[in-house]
Amino acid sequence: MRYNPQSGPSNPTRRTFLLTTGSTAAATIVAACVPAHANSTAAQSHSTAAGADGPNIEGAVPITLRINGKDRQLRVDPRTTLLDCIRETVALTGTKKGCDHGQCGACTVHVNGRRVNSCLSLAVMHDGEEITTIEGLGTPDALHPMQAAFVACDGYQCGYCTSGQIMSAVALLKERCGPDDAAVKELMSGNICRCGAYANIVAAIQQVRKTK
Repeated sequence: MRYNPQSGPSNPTRRTFLLTTGSTAAATIVAACVPAHANSTAAQSHSTAAGADGPNIEGAVPITLRINGKDRQLRVDPRTTLLDCIRETVALTGTKKGCDHGQCGACTVHVNGRRVNSCLSLAVMHDGEEITTIEGLGTPDALHPMQAAFVACDGYQCGYCTSGQIMSAVALLKERCGPDDAAVKELMSGNICRCGAYANIVAAIQQVRKTK
């Protein structure tokens, strides 16, 4: 039987029936999907707009950290460590995440002039306090004396622990420490160097101490 497109509704063929029902079903599906897609796009746009000023974290609290001489107005999850806040929120990646258990010292920073393991400290605990990271010590054109000494004495090796070593070493200059190498090693015992460059690190620290 040939398909006659002019066939009236009173005598439908199998083909016209399938064409009619198929078209109706397709139209219904498209009509249902378009609003859903539009709603999805609108929701995505709203989400993007909401996150434009920072992560929209439920329960986030506002804090101010003065990092390397600059006030940072932040909103952080109360569970965020100072280390993760520095690295992930403020994007100062010189401070390294090593063991994340306070045992290696790679995350050492200064808080109000004292060295701390930032992986063991919550960011909200330091609201309004002065934080110094390795980026705040010196620049490539004007190195801090301790940075220059680490270069001169080859105390950096692979470099992963170096920022924490230098931050501890700078703090050591303000702490009570005996003049011999053993005293320096004792005060630097919280910083691990996987390359074993301890002799060079001690030499760098002693070099700076002699110029003080």
